[in-house]
Amino acid sequence: MSHNIEREQPIIVWFRDDFRLQDNPAFDAAVKTGQLIIPVFTLEPKNRWSYGEASKLWLGATLRQLNSDLKVRGSYLVCLKGEPNTLLQFLIEKTNARSIYWNRRYDPSGVSVDKAIFSNLKSRCDIKSFEGRLLSEPTTLKSGGGTPYKVFTPFYKMCLKVGFDIAVSSPPDRIMSPSLLNLGDSLESILPQPQLQWQKVLIKQWSIGERAALKKLDTFISGTLQQYSEGRDFPGRGHISFLSPHLRFGEISIRRVWYEIQCAVELAPQLTACAEAWGRQLFWRDFAYSVLFHFPYTSEKPLRGESNDYLWLDDEGGFISWTQGKTGFPIIDAGMRELWATGFMHNRVRMLVASFLCKHLGVHWLKGAEWFWNTLVDADLASNTFGWQWSAGCGADAAPYFRIFNPVTQSKKFDPEGVYIKRWIPELRHLTSKTIHEPGNEGYMQPIVELSVGRSAALARYARSKC
Repeated sequence: MSHNIEREQPIIVWFRDDFRLQDNPAFDAAVKTGQLIIPVFTLEPKNRWSYGEASKLWLGATLRQLNSDLKVRGSYLVCLKGEPNTLLQFLIEKTNARSIYWNRRYDPSGVSVDKAIFSNLKSRCDIKSFEGRLLSEPTTLKSGGGTPYKVFTPFYKMCLKVGFDIAVSSPPDRIMSPSLLNLGDSLESILPQPQLQWQKVLIKQWSIGERAALKKLDTFISGTLQQYSEGRDFPGRGHISFLSPHLRFGEISIRRVWYEIQCAVELAPQLTACAEAWGRQLFWRDFAYSVLFHFPYTSEKPLRGESNDYLWLDDEGGFISWTQGKTGFPIIDAGMRELWATGFMHNRVRMLVASFLCKHLGVHWLKGAEWFWNTLVDADLASNTFGWQWSAGCGADAAPYFRIFNPVTQSKKFDPEGVYIKRWIPELRHLTSKTIHEPGNEGYMQPIVELSVGRSAALARYARSKC
């Protein structure tokens, strides 16, 4: 529904990794004012942690879906490429907007950009920020001593004690928006369609957008949730939600997810244990965001300062073998091949491949984090950084450095029949459960490192760094 922009003072709703219309606090607040709304997306200048190659594919698809959902309601997404401060000033001048609404960001670059915009534009328009990304608010949740949490369990207990509001909302049938002819760039000009074969294959693995996210949540609750506690650590079973990329791009509200899970438990109390186990994982995500917000340097450096002295190796050959899924350890190779084919990896396997790279091969955790950043569709700076530092033993609540996962032992424990391995390494499908975990004598490539040697070397490097 178009209106004369000269007689109105529209509200700019700035979408940033919250690409949904349901349960979107900034969008909801704008709708409730009754003012005209200008939905905006800006593709910001590239930095080290700009969208990775796989994430760009998802971003393009979800923006197209969001734009389609807006058009059905009489609006559309204004897409601009460049420095946000300049672009928002441009929009204010062109549209007579007097308010900007957004949901808060917590990554170092996002926080810095938002502070600068608020400082520069607060005299020209009303800027309101909302919590639309997490269950807890990092800016206010502190320990009893007033310091940020570095250990998960007390953080988790405090989150449950403080609680949080759950407001489930639906978008209006029509959105009042001004006529914005020739304002903004086309989606295709700033985010072209996938061109490489790898990109085309990867993006076809997923249904993307808000409706797909809601459907996936419903499927999980009505089916897989009841098997989550027992099966979540077994990558071959698929007893997980696969919601991480949808949460990463804000296609579904994490509070909506929590609300639906609690509703399911009320109807079926036997789901309580599984719901609590899965809900705990949502708070691990919040914890990762809290750590990154309070310790922004962790995107580049370890949280624990003593880890700066650790002696990493420059094993480029080992790193390449790892990225290609050619290490000679089936569970590691299966995980890396799944990642390349789908942009996703089971969480248990993420821990295994990260531990193997950092500890058995001695490769710096940042190198692994960067590879994940470019190949995961759910690449999220807070979760990715937290996961890699946890595996390397240098982050918050991290596994002790001397805890080194043995990929063969882990494979036998969590993929005993080799279901996951056979799915991603077809050349091993003829092997039995007894031989598939160590197939070096069955025509498979030889391991690139002897596990006992790699473990001993890792512990020796750690000991030297402590001297």
